[in-house]
Amino acid sequence: MDKKKIERAVRNILEAIGEDPTREGLQRTPERVAQMYEDIFAGTNQNPEEHLEFFSDDMDYEDLILVKDISFYSMCEHHLVPFFGKVHIAYIPKEGRITGFSRLARLVETVARRLQLQERMNKMIADAIVKILEPLGVLVIVEAEQMCMTMRGIKKTESRTITSAVRGIFKEDSASRAEVMNLIKGSD
Repeated sequence: MDKKKIERAVRNILEAIGEDPTREGLQRTPERVAQMYEDIFAGTNQNPEEHLEFFSDDMDYEDLILVKDISFYSMCEHHLVPFFGKVHIAYIPKEGRITGFSRLARLVETVARRLQLQERMNKMIADAIVKILEPLGVLVIVEAEQMCMTMRGIKKTESRTITSAVRGIFKEDSASRAEVMNLIKGSD
């Protein structure tokens, strides 16, 4: 990441909006923004699949696994403002091919830490799980507050956008899909 280039761009933005980048409160702002961008866009050149090592369970576990309420923060590629929320990941392993729960959270983090669209997040997470774990089914739900709707434009605070990616058995079997939805909606 070219942090010096980001710093120059931030100075230009400050000037363009009528601010003085040399005034006391803004002198280090370009540096701070560059540092922040290095952190929040850390997933840009990472392969999310690298976090999904699988191991075979001796029991050949083929029942539902659900990790819900994985928090995330990302940046909308259309307006360069944040969107944030929770991701719920359900999958049914095939032949005991499972992964660690924290690996699913790392997958979400890597996918979120780049310029992103919520719909693409769903697809990337689900497709990575399908490719690496080869499960019988995957269901990924992303619930997010889009700051481009809250801060600008229509200015609807606390509205949430919910998107999903459905693969395998969850696409075909409405009862299995309903079970996951009930578990996600269950008591918080």
